[in-house]
Amino acid sequence: MKAHIFAASRHAWLIGSALSGTILVTSPAAAQDDQADRPPERTAQATANAVAAQNGGEILVTARRREERLVDVPVAVTTYSGEQLARSGAGDITEIAQTTPNVTLEPSRGTNSTLSAFIRGIGQQDPVSGFEQGVGIYLDDVYLNRPQAAVLDIYDVERVEVLRGPQGTLYGRNTIGGAVKYVTKPLPDEFALKVRGTYGSYDQADAVVTVSTPLSDAVRVGAAGARLSRGGFGTNLTTGEDNYNKDIWAARGTLEFGEKGGPVLVRLSGDYTKDNSNSRGGHRIIPGRVSGAPVLDDVYDTRGGLNDPTQEVEAYGLSANATFELSDALTLRSITAWRKDDSASPIDFDALSAVDVDVPAYYRNEQFSQEVQLLWDDGGPLSGLLGAYYLDASADTQFDVRLFTTLDGLTAFTQADVDTKTFAVFGDFTYDFTERLSLSLGGRYTWDKRSADILRQNYLGGGSPVFGGAGTPFGTPSTDFSGSEKFTKFTPRASLSFKPSRDHNIYASYSQGFKGGGFDPRGVGVNAPDLDENGTVDESEITEFLSFKPETVDSYELGYKGSLMNGALYVALAAFRMDYKDVQIPGSSGCTVNGVATFCGVITNAGKARFQGFEFETNARLARDFASLGDELRLMGSVGYIDAKYKEYITQIAGEGPVDVADNRKVQNTPEWTASGTLNYTTPLGAGSLSLGSTVSYRSKTYQFEIPNPYIDQDGYALLDASIVYTAPDDRWSLGIHGKNLTDKRYKTSGYTFIGADPVTGEILTDGSGNLIPTLGTEGTLTAFYGNPRQVFVTATVKF
Repeated sequence: MKAHIFAASRHAWLIGSALSGTILVTSPAAAQDDQADRPPERTAQATANAVAAQNGGEILVTARRREERLVDVPVAVTTYSGEQLARSGAGDITEIAQTTPNVTLEPSRGTNSTLSAFIRGIGQQDPVSGFEQGVGIYLDDVYLNRPQAAVLDIYDVERVEVLRGPQGTLYGRNTIGGAVKYVTKPLPDEFALKVRGTYGSYDQADAVVTVSTPLSDAVRVGAAGARLSRGGFGTNLTTGEDNYNKDIWAARGTLEFGEKGGPVLVRLSGDYTKDNSNSRGGHRIIPGRVSGAPVLDDVYDTRGGLNDPTQEVEAYGLSANATFELSDALTLRSITAWRKDDSASPIDFDALSAVDVDVPAYYRNEQFSQEVQLLWDDGGPLSGLLGAYYLDASADTQFDVRLFTTLDGLTAFTQADVDTKTFAVFGDFTYDFTERLSLSLGGRYTWDKRSADILRQNYLGGGSPVFGGAGTPFGTPSTDFSGSEKFTKFTPRASLSFKPSRDHNIYASYSQGFKGGGFDPRGVGVNAPDLDENGTVDESEITEFLSFKPETVDSYELGYKGSLMNGALYVALAAFRMDYKDVQIPGSSGCTVNGVATFCGVITNAGKARFQGFEFETNARLARDFASLGDELRLMGSVGYIDAKYKEYITQIAGEGPVDVADNRKVQNTPEWTASGTLNYTTPLGAGSLSLGSTVSYRSKTYQFEIPNPYIDQDGYALLDASIVYTAPDDRWSLGIHGKNLTDKRYKTSGYTFIGADPVTGEILTDGSGNLIPTLGTEGTLTAFYGNPRQVFVTATVKF
């Protein structure tokens, strides 16, 4: 009992510190003068201005596919303006997770640009084909079907919105956990040129150029280019390459047709990203079991020897977003998009020069999507939309698992081509019974079809020919599978809002989320059981063995949003409960196939989980003009709490059959507490203005996998950032100094483990000498990846 009280007191102290006024913070909502009595304008530029101002209840968002005041939206949503992100020195979208409650965004283990995203306990860490994301990432309303190349760098951005909870009745692709919307800037009506340069620690050198011009009253063209580079935080001691470096070229181009505010607006966009950063090597937590290789002193150093294929990520896409005002009340929108990305990723699991557990991999993804919406808003009590969505996507993954120290150059090669075709119709309508009481009802019907071709072939004497290896086939394929499944589901949503006044909103909502099933792309078909006990394993038994079911979640939320004290204080509170069923848990482990110790994929629909908690966000003007200088002091803060538990987790135990191990499993990438505090001071300086701020954020203990692992699980930690930004008159130029992770905290974000553990309790096993027992390879794979160390950099921006 005392331990629980002490833990609660420690969390309360840390959260109190995060929200205290003793720390200067760069905010996720840096408000300016109160405009609570000013009716919001309804132009794209006004939206950008309102979001940038983060003006309490007057912030405009498009969370429900129409412009609304943030205080009016019965959804837990956090928004960040492009100006605010630039002012804080944010580099990519993963940084917003520090100040968004109950959200985890991070580069996936062993990669630079593949995203792992979790919201309120729901997400997906496995990037191979066949496993869908639990959190939807949208680039200008285009859903990114795969996590590769989804760590979006922040440049030329208008705003980023984070929606928590299932999304399906307002968005083209249903997402079971939440959505992150990345919205680029609209083109202005006059010539504009902006140049931004950054230089800082580890030879960081960034340059971003943005230019646009009108060709006529109805045609505008614009482009943005970015060169983002940085040396490594550490070194690969085997290859001599920088580790954790950055080497990216990126560009966007936009062509707009139609007058601003006119009945027709068509926006054609294209983007391209090339990431030539070195492969990211992990840090071994334990010495080599055979080689005795010691643990390195610097956590950013590695010894991984795999460098073929060369790390490379290329992603590009085209989209057409068209809006037609058919009448004063009816608007038609069409969003058409095509995207493609290719990644070559050498991942050295064991992080040693020897080929013990080495995984060269290719990811090739392509998608086409079409979304159509009809929006109704005649100024009367009824408003809403009807929509239809189609997605045709392919995700092809090839990889070797090279276990050369196990058996004469043993390689387990896998090729998994997984195609997804989905069609959905959805609708969401709001009816205002009175000025105070509103009811929203929505629904979605989804048809998903998943088709898979999976080949698993062992090789001896070297790697597979796909990766230039000299290995020869060893036995017949352990998996040679083709199959498909269809999944359908209706998912409803309802919310009731009561507004005691214009600036207060109390709401209750229910929504259901759905994610389709599929096939384990790493599964080994010869391991399928003979379910009918006829002496042979037939095709239907292999299909059932490799397949996994859809998962669903029922989400309940009770919230309050208010703009208080004449706009000086904004508060958002949300309490939620989520009942999660048939949770998809992919993973991998050592196994035996045809008498050979090798690698197997493992996926299970674990059973049931329950997530419940609360979220608090605030933006408070503490003082204004208190030194008679026209200055302002603002405090922003967020707190998230989630009690995430498995209620049922069924796993197969050899010799025992199915066993419920829920009491010994944890929800990954979901800290119990998240918190941030912000205090920002702005004051006139000469004819310009000076902004002083810093950010503290806290995350409690985070489990990297469902089975707790004391070596790679991360204890609670806090990060401290700071910024000083001077902006010249008329915003013509600015100069900023930024510091990230100023206390130089070392913290783990992910890892790999192939170490023996008790299948029920999860306790790490040791041999008679007290050594950890490898389940794959001979050295013992237990490696970790870390968040960025302390960085200090200067950014200068000039507008022409």
